[in-house]
Amino acid sequence: MPDGAAAQEPIGVLALGDSLTAGYGLAADEGFVAQLEAALRAEGRDVTVLDAGVSGDTTAGGLARLEWALAGGADAAIVELGANDALRGVDPAASRANLDAILTILADRGVPALLAGMAAPRNLGGRYVAAFDGMYPELAARHDAILYPFFLEGVAADPALNQADGIHPNAQGVAAIVAGILPDVLALLDRVEAGP
Repeated sequence: MPDGAAAQEPIGVLALGDSLTAGYGLAADEGFVAQLEAALRAEGRDVTVLDAGVSGDTTAGGLARLEWALAGGADAAIVELGANDALRGVDPAASRANLDAILTILADRGVPALLAGMAAPRNLGGRYVAAFDGMYPELAARHDAILYPFFLEGVAADPALNQADGIHPNAQGVAAIVAGILPDVLALLDRVEAGP
């Protein structure tokens, strides 16, 4: 393929996540993937956001399907996993190992990553919370991934921005998430364009 043709291909951003990525309870154009792609295109970026969100997925599930998800051709990846691990009380060491493996595979493939952090429910106790919440900045630093500290920043616990279950954002909540994470996703695209 000539260089000019390759340059015209949109950048593929893999969004590997759970129901928060998959847009649980929302119309197709209201979910995270659709709203993020629209926001990036409004910034003048030629990007396709690849939806690899599966409701209920854990870090183990994300790791298990990563190779399949990457087969579609990703130039960058957003990793949004861990919320279901915490809800199930999975040992943070296991969640950390899974995320570590995901980020290692992406690095080995030359795919720059953005790691979206989660926060454990506070009723799980101080030791669990510290281990769970702390794994995101630690892993991002280890793998030179961009860290977005808390995916639900400004949205969690706000009834106006969540669906009736109080867990999943509504369309306005997703818009708030996209607005918050957009600068970091733009920085991720800059890494793709800068090359290895």
